[in-house]
Amino acid sequence: MNLIDGKSVAAQVLEECRSETATLLAHGITPGLAVVLVGDDPASHVYVGSKVKTCHDLGIHSEKITLPATTSQQELLDVVHRLNADPRIHGILVQSPPPPHIDEETVIRAIDPRKDVDGFHPQNVAKLTLEDPSGFVPCTPAGCMRLLAASGIDTSGANAVVLGRSMIVGKPMALLLLAKNANATVTVAHSRSKDLPAICRCADILIAAVGRPEMVRADWVKDGAVVIDVGINRIADATKKSGFRLVGDVAYDEVASKCRAITPVPGGVGPMTIAMLMKNTLQATRQITEISPQ
Repeated sequence: MNLIDGKSVAAQVLEECRSETATLLAHGITPGLAVVLVGDDPASHVYVGSKVKTCHDLGIHSEKITLPATTSQQELLDVVHRLNADPRIHGILVQSPPPPHIDEETVIRAIDPRKDVDGFHPQNVAKLTLEDPSGFVPCTPAGCMRLLAASGIDTSGANAVVLGRSMIVGKPMALLLLAKNANATVTVAHSRSKDLPAICRCADILIAAVGRPEMVRADWVKDGAVVIDVGINRIADATKKSGFRLVGDVAYDEVASKCRAITPVPGGVGPMTIAMLMKNTLQATRQITEISPQ
């Protein structure tokens, strides 16, 4: 069994980003990322803090905008419009999920698609479908593809099962695996699929992205499969000082011994998400400023 180390692959990506940032700075251009956070969700604050710290480490200008949970939709849209017009900002991210009274889809559509480094704007979704490299690929699926490549996993002709159909992971993941440079045969399964274990057992490559702790058991995975666990779930654990521990969507202790390769949780896909966000921010900077990578 090969443990796919997301931390080391993410470190490689960040070194690439450091070099790209240096090239842009040499042209007198400082890449800029704005992260907007509405409300007091503790996990979101941790994620945003990690993004800001990574920007600082790479030399990317970051602007963290924290708004109260009572912020109206129009007030949030006003912030987005200001950032769209700000020449110092090349990437805009509104941390998900927003409070319930905010229509997230409206906010996503308000972001300038040239600055949509999350890759959720309809124009970028269309570019992903058309395999247009000028679009932005959502960070987590892009990170999964980079992990597969770095681990020497050949996707061409492989039976890939994507468990989950969200716009954040499942759907873009399926499109990336279907693309001409991946050439996988893709099945998208979800909560309404009949006999999920049987579908998953067909997978040479299984991407688990459903948000249900340890849902994928040993009898769901065939021997020699590659398993990418996108899930990150908190479950109660009285032995931990925090009172909880993090687990994925895959029952790792059961499944790992059957796998050709598997990502751990934490330390697998998670570090890749921020690394690919930095990649997208630099791509946005190059495209907006028309500076070609060296």
